[in-house]
Amino acid sequence: MKILQVLIFTLFICFISTDFVNGQTKKKIQIEYAGKLTIDEENYPGAKILTRDDAQQVHIEHNGANMWCDKAIHYSAENFIEAYGNVNIKQGDTIKMTAKYVEYSGITELAFARGDVVLEDPNSIITTDTLYFDKLKEQAFYKSGGTVVRDSSVTITSKIGRSYMSINKLRFVEDVVLVNEESTINSNYFDFYSDTGLAYLYGPSTITTETSKTYCEKGFYDTENKVGYALKNARIDYDNRIIEGDSLYFDDTKSFASASNNIKITDTINNSVVKGHYAEVFKEKDSVFITKRALAITVQEHDSIYIHADKIMVTGKPENRIINAYYNAKMYKSDMSGKADSIYSNQKTGITKFINIPRFSPGDKFSLKRKPVLWNLENQMTGDTIHLLSNNETEKIDSLLVFNNAFIISQDTISKTGYNQIYGMRLVGLFNAENQLRQVDINKNAESIFYARNDQQELIGIDKAKSGSISMLFSNGDIDEYTRFNQVDGNLYPESKYPENQKFLKGFDWREEERPLSIEDLFKADKPYNLPTIKGLEDYVPQDAFFDENMMERIEQAGKNVPKNKAARNVFSTLTPRINLIKSKNEFDSDIWAKINISVKPDDMLAEDNTKTADKIYNKNAENGIILQDVPNLKGKIQISVWLKGNGKIVFRLMAKNLIGKGFKDLSHLDITLKNTWTKYTLEGHQKDSNVFRFLLGQIQPTDEVYGWGAELKNFLNKE
Repeated sequence: MKILQVLIFTLFICFISTDFVNGQTKKKIQIEYAGKLTIDEENYPGAKILTRDDAQQVHIEHNGANMWCDKAIHYSAENFIEAYGNVNIKQGDTIKMTAKYVEYSGITELAFARGDVVLEDPNSIITTDTLYFDKLKEQAFYKSGGTVVRDSSVTITSKIGRSYMSINKLRFVEDVVLVNEESTINSNYFDFYSDTGLAYLYGPSTITTETSKTYCEKGFYDTENKVGYALKNARIDYDNRIIEGDSLYFDDTKSFASASNNIKITDTINNSVVKGHYAEVFKEKDSVFITKRALAITVQEHDSIYIHADKIMVTGKPENRIINAYYNAKMYKSDMSGKADSIYSNQKTGITKFINIPRFSPGDKFSLKRKPVLWNLENQMTGDTIHLLSNNETEKIDSLLVFNNAFIISQDTISKTGYNQIYGMRLVGLFNAENQLRQVDINKNAESIFYARNDQQELIGIDKAKSGSISMLFSNGDIDEYTRFNQVDGNLYPESKYPENQKFLKGFDWREEERPLSIEDLFKADKPYNLPTIKGLEDYVPQDAFFDENMMERIEQAGKNVPKNKAARNVFSTLTPRINLIKSKNEFDSDIWAKINISVKPDDMLAEDNTKTADKIYNKNAENGIILQDVPNLKGKIQISVWLKGNGKIVFRLMAKNLIGKGFKDLSHLDITLKNTWTKYTLEGHQKDSNVFRFLLGQIQPTDEVYGWGAELKNFLNKE
């Protein structure tokens, strides 16, 4: 081994000067200081080995960037340097990096760092084990796990990360976790702006705070002001409420949320649900406001209650929830329905009130004429105000109260032209165990008209009377018997002699056409409602790869500038693949893909990135289906991968043209049992000579269900 040690620093400067004389068009790496220089041609041909002394580290400069280290190996012909031990890099006053080891090319201005790497800019600090840095673009990238800290207030970890320093943007992929004092964010795709604290979420993501948990598959969160938006399968979980909708806005500082389009708010304690297309939730005030086809559902084991109105307000603590439905309110359950200007329901006391709200408008016919109305089986009941009293434990209706101008009507079941009618100032009704009206008492100034029939249901006559009060018993909706008290007058007329103009009591108003007979009927009088288009965040758009064509061109150009008798040493040369060489990677229906017994249905499934770009690949009822693509003129390390999902067993192969014989040889393969979740499969192989490589999916049977997406073939550059 020939070793030359030069201890006189002036002689070392001569070596540096030689570099400048033979310099290339790009500025050469400059050695500003070194304590010792060593040349070892046997182990490091064409290189200078620089080491520090007791005074200071080796100091290197290139195009405004300075680097210090304990030891450096400088390849002047390649304008390339390797730095070891306590490496410290500074670019201007904004970017700083430390590591145990760094490779840097003065031609490409690309750096590779490993070992306790820390990259710092004015807004964030990145910590990782391995980092790639593009000085020209001011971009950094890691793919083996890293941590980013912003002003010590926000910490983000992820498997893959990329920093766009010029725009203060950080992009994170896979196992992303953001933690600050008030919240934790988990996601797989995540953009973060370090100067503002704004986060953009893509794919399944959760935001967890002390009082809530928000889920979405596309969203935005302001980590400083604690406000955000959740889109696509959005959901917020509070202590006892679950909010779901197409678009959710939330303010964690006020415990407030609003929602738009296809909203569902579930009360997990009281087993109730409200739906609509716009809602506001105030957690601290225990209130929910909902409108635009608003519907409140009290879920019961045997028969749920549905209330619809223009607007619905749910207020009160969980043990005392109150529902206020106002303007054109309607109620439906299988054995009872009702309608009023407003409906009030207290879930604790079990009281439901049907109220007509005065609107003080002379021309308002509903306010002046339309009374609250309730239907039970064959009976219609109206009055100024109606109260229903229920037993919350048994989920049964106990009793009914009608205040002022009580009117009960039922159609005569035989003639279908006459009506049984009772009027009085107050009505009290009792229900049986089947929620059927069993007894009704009409008090004060009672009037009645009955169609009296015998046991054979033959009409005896029409009974009309006035009395102080009336008590009736019902059976299956029909009047079984009735008793008058303090009767003033009364007559039983044969039908032929009954005065035609007295068939209806004053105030008679048969409203059967308004009766809701189903949940859908609650909405039949509403105007058609078209959901507004939500203009929110753009869909996730993958940005150009860090290892893009521009970078590859720089690396290849750097290799061309190296003397032929010397190996090209280029940063990333053993680490960076050429960009995906597969054509139509997401379009298996393209003619680029050769198919044997195979058909393709394009865009048939949501792909792994949640876009509908995955293709269905299926066998046309033959023994063996194959789809493949050949890529020529490659050598070195080859890696192929594809995302697959489905059912069945197939084979995935990486093949190469057989240089000795004919056809292709198998470099590596996988026997795959498909799963019902997206899974990425990868194969690798190596070929010294230039060759044709084949990407192949085979043994696809007619019974198999195969979905494919994101096929890739990469060719890794090699350090000779």
